[in-house]
Amino acid sequence: MLRKFKISTRFLRAYADLIEFPDGDEIVVQYVGVGNVIELVKSIGIETFLLGLAEYIEDDFRRWNAFEKTPRLASHSKTGVIELMPTSDGEHYGFKYVNGHPKNPNVGLQTVTAFGVLSDVSTGYPCLVSEMTIMTGLRTAATSALAAKYLARPDARSMAIIGLGAQSEFQALAFRALLGIKRLQVFDIDIEAADKFLKNLADMDFDIVVAKTAEEAVAGADIITTVTADKRNATILSDNMVGAGVHINAVGGDCPGKTELQGDILRRADVFVEYPEQTRIEGEIQQMAPDFPVIELWRVIAGEAEGRRLGSQITIFDSVGFATEDFSALRFLRDRIQGTAFYTELDLTTQPEHPRDLYGLFKQPAAAVIAERSVA
Repeated sequence: MLRKFKISTRFLRAYADLIEFPDGDEIVVQYVGVGNVIELVKSIGIETFLLGLAEYIEDDFRRWNAFEKTPRLASHSKTGVIELMPTSDGEHYGFKYVNGHPKNPNVGLQTVTAFGVLSDVSTGYPCLVSEMTIMTGLRTAATSALAAKYLARPDARSMAIIGLGAQSEFQALAFRALLGIKRLQVFDIDIEAADKFLKNLADMDFDIVVAKTAEEAVAGADIITTVTADKRNATILSDNMVGAGVHINAVGGDCPGKTELQGDILRRADVFVEYPEQTRIEGEIQQMAPDFPVIELWRVIAGEAEGRRLGSQITIFDSVGFATEDFSALRFLRDRIQGTAFYTELDLTTQPEHPRDLYGLFKQPAAAVIAERSVA
């Protein structure tokens, strides 16, 4: 049985003083943990944080062609999926490790957990390691609202949210920050989820109506967000529930065999995606023919394609999440923590006196590796 040991910060600092580092700058990796992210967001304000994050995501969509792109690498099991999401812009390389296990809450665990790494391409050395569970919630919501800024009607004032799990509050706050949405019509089959949602946003000045059915939630809504967790082909929205002029933010369908929209809705709408090669495997359009027409969101943001053309047009953002969005989040986080106390330094990379003498580290008087050192 593994035992956990806690080492005090005072001990680590004292031990660090015993180590003689080679001449030149010490190579450190900045680490942003869960507590760091929480305190950083609180210090900035969550809506201000979402606005800044959305700007980074938008900037990276505009330079889409600078990135290496590949569908995420997924390992599926009967209970869920574990994925790696890599990309590079030639200067930095980033990846996210993320899981999706819908039954985890039944045993007190989260459906999604994640961490990410940002590295310097010129040396291959990592420069940032971060939690990405909270950051994924934030970047998904920021991306959703960013897409709606280009695809929803300019006069949109209300949003329905179907599925009030871990992502729901972030979605509500991002849509208010970017689009000014304050009226929410919400539904979840779990009454406790609705209670949680109301409690968390009680002091945030939203006009919230808890509907008894999904049909009641979407009635009259300008934007519909579907963000359910079950790993199955479901019909969260049927064709008769979607009227003219609606923008649908389809977030929950994000792996093979998991969808939320009836196919007839897709046939009536203009569908916008992040990376078609990935969305055709994981998104709502997996239920359509391989040549089903879609429009890449980056083209709309870059001005190369039209988004919403008519008030009566139905638009769908078939969102599955893409590696460039995590790259943007890591880049934003790296820039925001500089000069703050919201990170620690990891002794993650070896620093032998001579680059080829790795074994020589064992000959040094203090040969143990320091696991973590706090920023002074």
